[in-house]
This record gives sequence, structure tokens and C-alpha cells, in this order.
Amino acid sequence: MRSYLDFEKSVAELEAKVEELRAVGERDGGISINDELTRLETKAGKALADLYATLTPWQKTLVARHQDRPHFRNYIERLITDFTPVAGDRKFGEDEAIVAGFGRLYGRPVCVMGQEKGSDTQGRLRHNFGMARPEGYRKAVRAMELADRFGLPVISLVDTAGAFPGVDAEERGQAEAIARSTDACLGLGVPNVAVIVGEGGSGGAVAIATCNRVLMLEHSIYTVASPEASASILWRDSKRREDAAVAMKITAQDLLRFGIIDQIVSEPVGGAHRAPQETMDAAGRAISDAIAGFDGLSANAIRDARAKKFLNMGRKA
Repeated sequence: MRSYLDFEKSVAELEAKVEELRAVGERDGGISINDELTRLETKAGKALADLYATLTPWQKTLVARHQDRPHFRNYIERLITDFTPVAGDRKFGEDEAIVAGFGRLYGRPVCVMGQEKGSDTQGRLRHNFGMARPEGYRKAVRAMELADRFGLPVISLVDTAGAFPGVDAEERGQAEAIARSTDACLGLGVPNVAVIVGEGGSGGAVAIATCNRVLMLEHSIYTVASPEASASILWRDSKRREDAAVAMKITAQDLLRFGIIDQIVSEPVGGAHRAPQETMDAAGRAISDAIAGFDGLSANAIRDARAKKFLNMGRKA
């Protein structure tokens, strides 16, 4: 059963009528309802397209957080063959909020990492809702160092509200772990490509997204803090989250205009959760093309291109 967001109420009503009419047609085969069914389907499709063509930043935030959007494990199952995960940071333990490993993207050996939020209650608890502790970022560094040693491109699939803010994470050096992961991204002599597939929240995202190429799905968000947290900080009122979402310029369209990201990957009408396989295939092609753009470049050229990209952010032409 499809899950609708609050602002999709009008579309939900139309699609419910479509399903009711289709059920009537299947039950009473003698009644011709094709014309009415086609009319309703067209109306519902147009309503959905019109709605998603004019989403506000807050509505995009809700879409980015939709429970049915494809998660890291879905991308691995769809795009990566022979995936072999690594576990542990060799210092403290295993953190399942970040999954990292090695496999093949369209036959090319790659290193893949990203946050897994989990798809049900048990999975969300196991993966801590995609919010990593220090050992998660240290595992990411370990995977990046292995990829650099063997000349493998690194792919980061980002979907997190942020790094875990718990006391235990701070006691084990959360800020230092994030900084070292960011530094590892910058120091790679192989190309790295990040795709913001849902939420890209704060340092928890940047730690694995400081890449040669940063892509975003059309209805994903990338921000220094969640709209709710920003509203609490700026106005001491989390209910002003919609104002914060607009002010912070967190959408893919705004960030492409400012030069923070490099490319937007289109989503099907109605968002990635309506056609997950189509979305993942589009992301896979975009990642493959981005990696191919660095074929033949030396390690120093790849590092220099990455450094130049980030140093130029915010500078006037």
C-alpha cells in the first residue's frame, strides 16, 4: 500500500478513485469503464506532475525523508555486483550506520560506502537511523585507504540526518573522526563521487561527500543542519522549519546554482519512492559517467581538481 505525504492529499484522493474504479471493472467485467478510468488516470497523473513541479523546500525535505525512498542496501542490490562489505574500524568496534565495502559497478571495481537508515523498526535501530558514531567514520577511512592503495574509485551514497550526537560518540572523538574522514576524501589519488540520495545532513554527510563530483537526486536535500534545528537556533521556534528550509537554500536546484554540487539526477514524477528501480538506474548511470570523466588522469591531477573545486566555492568569478 502506497504511503502518502500530507501535501499529497489531493493526489491520494484521485488515485484512490482510480483504484476503486479499476476494482469495479475487474469485478463486473460486463461494465465498460475504460473511458472513465483513462480520464481519471490522466487527471491523477497531471495533478501529481503539477504538484511535484512546484514543491517548496520543506515539501522536498519531506520527500527526501520518505520511508519508501530506496536506501543504501537497495542501491547495492541493484547496481553493485560481488559486493563484499568490510566491518569494524580496527580501533573500537563496528558501526552499522555506515556500510562500506567493495564490488563492481557495471563491471568496474569500486569502493562503495554510505549511510543505511533501515527500512523497518528493527533495521532502523540496528543502523541507528543512519546516524554514525566515530567508528563508522573510521571504518569509512579504512575503506578509502584500501581503495586508494588498489586504485579503485570511491562512491559515497549519502542519506543521513547527521552524525550521532550522543555522549558516547562525543567521548570517542566524533568531531575528530569526521575531520579525518573529510581529510581522507580530500587526499585520495583516485576519483570519488558522492550522491545525496535522501538527506545530506551536516558533517555527517560532508565526512564522506567531499568528492570530485557531488550529485544530488532531484528531491533530496543537503544542509548544514536540519530545518527544525535551524529554526530552533535562529528563532527559538522549531515550528518555523518551513521558513528555515527556504532561507537555507537546501534543495538540489539552489545548490547547483550556487556551485555547491555538480549535477542533479532526475527522479520519476512523484519522487524516487514511486519508481525506485528507475531512480537507482539513473543514479548508477550518472555515477559511472562521472567516474569515467577521470579516466587517464594522474593521482595528483585528481587531487588538484578536487582541491580546486572546494577552494572555489563561494568565490566570485
